[in-house]
Amino acid sequence: MFAEKINNLQEPTHVIILPEMFSTGFSMKPELLAEKMDGPTVSWMKKKAREKKVIITGSIIVEEEGQYYNRLIWMQPDGRYGHYDKRHLFAYAEEDKHYSPGSKRLIASVNGWKINLLVCYDLRFPVWSRQARNPISGNGDENAFEYDVLVYVANWPEKRSMAWKTLLQARAIENQCYVIGVNRTGKDGNGIDHAGDSMVIDPLGEILYHKKDQEETFTITLEKDHLEKIRNRFPFLRDADDFTISL
Repeated sequence: MFAEKINNLQEPTHVIILPEMFSTGFSMKPELLAEKMDGPTVSWMKKKAREKKVIITGSIIVEEEGQYYNRLIWMQPDGRYGHYDKRHLFAYAEEDKHYSPGSKRLIASVNGWKINLLVCYDLRFPVWSRQARNPISGNGDENAFEYDVLVYVANWPEKRSMAWKTLLQARAIENQCYVIGVNRTGKDGNGIDHAGDSMVIDPLGEILYHKKDQEETFTITLEKDHLEKIRNRFPFLRDADDFTISL
């Protein structure tokens, strides 16, 4: 199904974003569904990224040295990849009892853009995505920013959709970046409804794209000039608090 959608893309594309655990749906049975990093899903991502000459990203269930991870893969056309293991595990659904948390963020680069890649429940914890203030850089200097785009892939349930939409906008505003939230749709195997509510939001919190209750493939072009104008006009980062994350 994903291969068909990717093959049908006609617009020039640099990055394709798939939801959280896109090959299985959100599951607390990793012992049945987990793959190795040389397994079929990662191999499929390599193949499609090479064929379409794009970056493909999304999270899958991975087993490594006896531990299970909700792992986001950033697969490049040349077969090289980075990965991010979901830091905040959803204890309400006992994700923390089945998976190991990550400890490092992944900020990828493409065409001069820096992209911070996170997973679902991470959205509720603003410190993990917060832009660190760079005291060396000038007020509006783009080098003061760790990243330009914040991506969340998710299996976020419909009954908490208000939190999803509100927090996506908040992350864009507070970090002066574009935010992309890609969420699944439909009812999962546990009877939980997902409304999608996939969104693209600009650095002022304006919604550029929103799709609810319907599966859709959508392509959008982000404007670097727009991002830089906002950061230069509103140099809020210089007033931010310094902080250190301890793990």
